[in-house]
Amino acid sequence: MLQVASLDVYYGESHILRSVDLTVPPGQMVCLIGRNGVGKTTLLKTIMGLIHPRRGSITLKGESILSLSPDQRARQGIGYVPQGREIIPRLTVEENLLLGLEARPRGSRSTKIPPEIFELFPVLKTMLSRRGGDLSGGQQQQLAIGRALMGQPQLLVLDEPTEGIQPSIILEIEAAVRRIIESQGVSVLLVEQHLHFVRQADFYYAMQKGGIVASGLTQNLSQDVIQQFLAV
Repeated sequence: MLQVASLDVYYGESHILRSVDLTVPPGQMVCLIGRNGVGKTTLLKTIMGLIHPRRGSITLKGESILSLSPDQRARQGIGYVPQGREIIPRLTVEENLLLGLEARPRGSRSTKIPPEIFELFPVLKTMLSRRGGDLSGGQQQQLAIGRALMGQPQLLVLDEPTEGIQPSIILEIEAAVRRIIESQGVSVLLVEQHLHFVRQADFYYAMQKGGIVASGLTQNLSQDVIQQFLAV
């Protein structure tokens, strides 16, 4: 689904990402772990076209997307939920969701919210007329994921979706993401620090100082790796 190869990213002359290689297979969840400041969010922004690499390649379904703008990448099938959610606080839940339709390919627009969104996040159906800024952090995260799904992505990119969210809502979001993968065949690339969520992924990549330093099946994730890359 997604292939990142030999990716180098700079901020000015500061070398942020160093020869990053990463693969997200179809219908799988891949989790990117690492301490704060190692380049995880920069990698996601580069995949989305918000940051331009100096070297390397990014392909989606075998085709290069390096020349595409962020909105074009969204229409090619990448849904993005950034850190901090970035829902629009003065718009209602319904209006925030409908904005997600802009990511659909031209000619496949709709004006309705698919019932699958409310099956995944029932609370949103009861809050359609409430402004996004009045929702709790967990509800806003569900809204942000729902908005990304409105574009019918084939790859869902999530940047720390459990940050600042109460444990019960974390479990709901975990379950929803697994259901999205199993029912819709969507691939997921996830940046996460919450160990229980990390273990829901099929594969992991660990970052340090801008490079990938460990990877493998999450079922084989060792305590040493957990202590090195997840422990505070």
